[in-house]
Amino acid sequence: MPVEPDPTPPHEPPPAPARRLPLGLSGKLLFLTIVFVTVAEILIYVPWIANFRINWLNDRLAAAHTAALVLDAAPSGMVPESLAKHILDSIGARAVAMKMGAQRRMLAATDLPTTVTQTIDMRDVGLWRAIVDAFDTLLFCMPDDVVRVVGPAPMAEGQFLEVVLDEAPLCKAMWSFSVNVLLLSLAISGITAMLVFLALHYLLVRPMARITDNMVAFRADPENPARIIRESGRGDEIGTAERELAAMQRELASMLHQKSRLAALGLAVSKINHDLRNLLASAQLFSDQLSSLPDPKVQRFAPKLMRTLERAIAFCQSTLSYGAAQEPPPERRTVAVEPLIEEVHEALGLSLDVPIRWIVSVERGLTVEADHDQLFRVLVNIARNAVQALQAHGTHDPARDQIRITGRREGGVVVLEVSDTGPGVSEKARAHMFEAFQGSTSGGVGLGLAIAAELVRAHGGDIALVPGTIGATFRITIPDSAVDFDAHRSARARA
Repeated sequence: MPVEPDPTPPHEPPPAPARRLPLGLSGKLLFLTIVFVTVAEILIYVPWIANFRINWLNDRLAAAHTAALVLDAAPSGMVPESLAKHILDSIGARAVAMKMGAQRRMLAATDLPTTVTQTIDMRDVGLWRAIVDAFDTLLFCMPDDVVRVVGPAPMAEGQFLEVVLDEAPLCKAMWSFSVNVLLLSLAISGITAMLVFLALHYLLVRPMARITDNMVAFRADPENPARIIRESGRGDEIGTAERELAAMQRELASMLHQKSRLAALGLAVSKINHDLRNLLASAQLFSDQLSSLPDPKVQRFAPKLMRTLERAIAFCQSTLSYGAAQEPPPERRTVAVEPLIEEVHEALGLSLDVPIRWIVSVERGLTVEADHDQLFRVLVNIARNAVQALQAHGTHDPARDQIRITGRREGGVVVLEVSDTGPGVSEKARAHMFEAFQGSTSGGVGLGLAIAAELVRAHGGDIALVPGTIGATFRITIPDSAVDFDAHRSARARA
């Protein structure tokens, strides 16, 4: 049994899209310049051709005026036929007539046509009508068309003058004029387009191409200072763009260079902290064994050694935690503020023999919806910075050196403030207050405030340095879970 061919045509892949030739800014500029100059020439040509037609007909009427004076001055108005034909040939007319009073007088005529195609009244010609008639003559003129032109009479007693002439010479003259205008327009368009193109190319296109090439090169190696654009010193918008681009590239290159160094530093710190934490854990085991010895001095210093080791281990752990991808989301629950602050006090090891006053002023029964451990870390980091700032004085004065923690509720938001009477925060530290490895306020590595800011913002809150206070005061604002903190902050700003 023969197999019938499958009538379904085989599936053909879709044709590849045609590649468009790249047309750069220079090509587009040249094309648009030629188009705009051509449009301008066309707008100029339209009234030109209408004016040319009017002038051509007025010239024929002027010649007919002279002929009318000659013909009217002839004795008895009789002119030899040869002379009349010569006069009509000189003005390119077939007949000349003039209306005087109630009668129309034929001054001269030769080879009169049977019909007149069009009557043109030159006594009242509007601009739009002149343009329409000019293009009608130019486009639809026939070789045997005859027109009647009416104009003012050359004598006072005459009402108007009529000239009958062929339209073909007018059409030929208009086409000759159009060709001349076209050639002139092409020359003007070419010269103007070239001049405009060259001017804009050197003023705009080349600088923009230079900026574009620099941006592409800078993107390939943004940390290379040699890729930063060199300013040309221009005072216009191009110069402004170059200066702003150079400033942005310098800042970006510096930032990327710093980020690379910080990444390498962070990796090194993580490795060191990992090993250091293991060593400190071993030291903590040895200190536990020391605490069991009956020696009074050992019993006196062992707790302090234990607390110091615990703080060192916690610091290493916080450094490693910051180097992780991100902090875990807070597990929010109701936390009593006063017991939490007491835990912070104990973690800092501020016993009676430390000459720093610890003052707590918290609303009675104040609670906050927060993660207990994360809020504890926030307060410990800020309070530890305050302790280090006060210890930097060298000599301690209990009447002067103090740390104060206050807490209050403002609607659905809990506000905690940690302040000290230390030397305050320098202007350099203020610029990078909560950035890791940059915002240190007490000679450390600057991780404490960075970690605190990250944890507070994870609660939807905010942390800021309060200006105009003695020493340094940090305000922590934590909203309840159901509070729109942005709206609350906007309301506080307006107040």
